[in-house]
Order: sequence, then C-alpha cells, then structure tokens
Amino acid sequence: MPPAAIAARRWRVRAPSVLPGFGLTLGFTLTYLTLIVFVPLSGLAWHSATLGWENFWSLALAPRTVQALRISFGTALIAAIVNAIFGTLVAWVLVRYRFPGRRLLDAAVDLPFALPTAVAGIALAALYAPNGWIGQPLADLGLTVAYTPVGIVVALVFVGLPFVVRTVQPVLQDLDREVEEAAATLGASRARTLRSVILPALAPALLTGFALAFARGVGEYGSVIFIAGNIPFVSEIAPLLIVIRLEEFNTAAATAIGAVMLMLSFGLLLLINLIQGWSRRRFGHG
Repeated sequence: MPPAAIAARRWRVRAPSVLPGFGLTLGFTLTYLTLIVFVPLSGLAWHSATLGWENFWSLALAPRTVQALRISFGTALIAAIVNAIFGTLVAWVLVRYRFPGRRLLDAAVDLPFALPTAVAGIALAALYAPNGWIGQPLADLGLTVAYTPVGIVVALVFVGLPFVVRTVQPVLQDLDREVEEAAATLGASRARTLRSVILPALAPALLTGFALAFARGVGEYGSVIFIAGNIPFVSEIAPLLIVIRLEEFNTAAATAIGAVMLMLSFGLLLLINLIQGWSRRRFGHG
C-alpha cells in the first residue's frame, strides 16, 4: 500500500478515547475559558476603552502609577530569576540525593501553596522587621529588608519557589543519567556536562517555572503588603495602588492601572512562551 494511503487510513481510524469527541470537548473548553478568563478580561478592556485614549494614558502614565508598575514588575522579575536558580538547585537535591528528612523537605516546598498569603506576609514582616530575628542582625550590618523593595523580593521568592521546583522536578526525574555518564566517559567536565547535557533538557521546564513564578509575583498582594511598608514611590506595588484607587472611588484610575498590568503581563508571558517554543525546537524536547 502506498505511504499516502497508509497515512490517510491512519488519519481516518482513530483510537477509542475515554473522553467525548473533539467537537464536544473543544466546545466545553471554549465555553469554560470564555466564562472564566475571556469575559472578565474583555470587561476590563471594554471599560478601559470607554475612558478615551487621552484620559487613559494620562491616568496610566501618572508618576505614582509608573513607579508602582516599575516596582511590581521589577521585583517580580528579580524574584523569578532567584527562584529559577535556587529552585532548580532544590529540585536537583530532592531528585538526586537521599537523606534523612528528605520527604519533610519535599513537603515543605508546597507550604506556600497551602499557607494563606496574609499569614505569610505577617510572618515575613515579623522576621525581617528591624527588631525581628533576621532583620535585627541585618540592621546591625546596615541592611534593611522590611518596608523596602528588598522585602517585596523576599516575599515573592517565598510564594514563587514551588512553581519552579514542581515544574523542574519531574523533568529531572525522567532525565536519563546514562547520558551524563556517557558525557563523562567522553571526557566532558562537570561544567560542560551541565551546560551541554542537563541545561538544554531542563530549559523548557525551567522557562515554564520562571513564567509561573513571574506571573504570580506580578499579581501578588497578601504576602507583600505587610512587609513592603506601602510607601508611595518607594515600596508601593501596583495591585495595592488599584485597591487604593477603588477605595477612593476612582474607578477610572484603577481600570487604567489594571489594563496596563494586563498588557504588560500578556506581552512578557507571550515573549517567554516564544522563547520556550524556540528552546523546544532548538534542543529537540517538544
């Protein structure tokens, strides 16, 4: 039988599935995403459009708004980079080594998922305050964490770590160690093996974890407001500024800030996804 006929026959004969057909499942998917994601975001975009371009940009480019956006996205980016590095190390230790208390440590990674963010913020503020257990020794060294952007980074590192660990960990578990042994047999150093064998395999998962940690950091509120100090132009984050504008009954300003956050977040996540797709094609893992 010609190859084209074999391919056509394979296309027509579908394996049985436990789920309904493509049309029904696609309909459920689009309906669910429309109700949960597209409708609220479309409402935000529509309300922003009613402001008019001149009014919208005057609200979005107000100095206090720009600084709050810079703090939110800047601290989220720094925290995501820190989590990408140390989250990968944590995942490596949990996968490659066996030691007493490993299961306890593995469970502790998920603690930020279960812990209310307000509780985490209060605990971090108490620890890193100038009179706290950690903040006081740092203050003696001239370092201030609480009520500064550094405190925001600490809080975002705390809430974002599980995203990187839980994304990278399964890939490390499935990574064939024989490839590393083959590289060592061929004379590759540990650094060369890490750079040429391990990191390319981890790149897509690492970028996914980075994107998730970054997205969580941009919109984080509860764990940040207690340790940030919320000082305008110093440690005020964009989500808090939205709440402030709403409490002032300034819905237009809150809408403009939310729309700008939506555009910036979507653009950055799209860029990360494009880089992730390129890494999959480049290194042959997708």
